[in-house]
Amino acid sequence: MAKHIAVAGKGGTGKTTFAALLIRYLVKNNKGSILAVDADANANLNEALGMDVDQTISEMITSTKNPKNIPAGMTQETYIEYKLQASLVESDNVDMLVMGGPEGPGCYCFPNNLLKGYMDKLSKNYSYVLMDNEAGLEHISRRVTQDIDYMFVVSDASARSIRSAGRVRQLVDTLKSDVKKIYLIVTKTQSDEDLLTLQGEIDKTGLELIGVIPNDPLVAKYDLLSQPLFDLPDSSVAVQAVNAICKKVEI
Repeated sequence: MAKHIAVAGKGGTGKTTFAALLIRYLVKNNKGSILAVDADANANLNEALGMDVDQTISEMITSTKNPKNIPAGMTQETYIEYKLQASLVESDNVDMLVMGGPEGPGCYCFPNNLLKGYMDKLSKNYSYVLMDNEAGLEHISRRVTQDIDYMFVVSDASARSIRSAGRVRQLVDTLKSDVKKIYLIVTKTQSDEDLLTLQGEIDKTGLELIGVIPNDPLVAKYDLLSQPLFDLPDSSVAVQAVNAICKKVEI
């Protein structure tokens, strides 16, 4: 049975960097097959992993709303399931689905229910399913994914971002999602004094601080050059920090 991992946090905190380096850890340590799901409307996990994506799930679902797009002799349900399978990007180490941006007007209950069923069936083929979420947890609130084994809420080293992480925790509680373990990760720290300054805000979140990812010039360099973060060397301080977190929680 697949282990489900969710990564959440506001944009710009290093959430996708953490997700990519967590996947790097799983691959480098031969932990098993991985399905990566980019559920952030500002999707760029594929770039961090060095994967090309042609179509998002949102674009596919929107296209199925027009009956003219469905081939003759094929039901809407069959067509959606076919397009969902076609949206899966496969590679040697990681397979990927990109959810995409908000859907257009109209009811999407039927295709979304099919998406839930597809995700349930698909996840059975993998050792790990990792979902990179936006702070609003849209796909978790719609129950596209449930039964989360590990949730990592990512914040940068600012009081405002820590408070946002606390609101993610409140949202998880409100949704009554089945999240077995939930942790806070603070990124882009400059020194130990950052944590001392933020400790009061961290305590208010009710989240367990499981690790810190220092500011890493190599991450900035790879982003500048559009190089996949998956290819960062073992000497990267961000890589080392994420590896330590993964070992600590025994993923």
